[in-house]
Amino acid sequence: MISIALDGPSGAGKSTVAKKCAERFGFRYVDTGAIYRTIGLAAFNRGIDTKNSAAVVSMLPELDIDLSYNESGEQRMILNGSDVSEEIRSPEISMCASNVSAIAAVRDYLTDMQRNMAKKYDVIMDGRDIGTVILPNADVKVFLTASADARAARRYKELIKKGREISFNEVLSDMKLRDEQDTKRAAAPLKAAEDAVYLDTSDMSFDESVDAVAKLIIEKTGRVPVMER
Repeated sequence: MISIALDGPSGAGKSTVAKKCAERFGFRYVDTGAIYRTIGLAAFNRGIDTKNSAAVVSMLPELDIDLSYNESGEQRMILNGSDVSEEIRSPEISMCASNVSAIAAVRDYLTDMQRNMAKKYDVIMDGRDIGTVILPNADVKVFLTASADARAARRYKELIKKGREISFNEVLSDMKLRDEQDTKRAAAPLKAAEDAVYLDTSDMSFDESVDAVAKLIIEKTGRVPVMER
């Protein structure tokens, strides 16, 4: 099985790039951030402080988390039987996800789920510690990033398109706060693996970003795309 690790900060475009590359090569796409968002949502809905490690961990046995894929190959998150794929994308849940992902017991809880996916399928997995912790032996490791302003602008457009009433400065502030939390947390902090290829997409279009990652996959694995751009 071929495994591709795509790490980077929030809003870098990891999920959209990974989805397109997965489609192009016929791989299974695994959005690990969505799994943490799902746990964050579960805590939020229960009124649990997501910085309270004991409370979050005590909730885990009550959760039934599953990944499903629709006809377009899009990953959907199922929490206790309900599709929460849209609910987990708000800025509030983004911060909850950052908080719960800093809890070592939560990361341990999800590690086997993520690794088992890579044992069963050719995968492109995105997150913040895929190349360093989850799949340290991945065939290809990419650290995808962009400036905070560029990432905030992309996220802002995405949220406005979905009908969210929010200002650009709010999105940028949330982005910077999450960056700080993710890079400074004790459990598996956000950082590039030593053997990862660093790719800054600040001045790249979406297609250029996808082409850059696809080129690396071809060069390092010899796998050719099953469909054109």
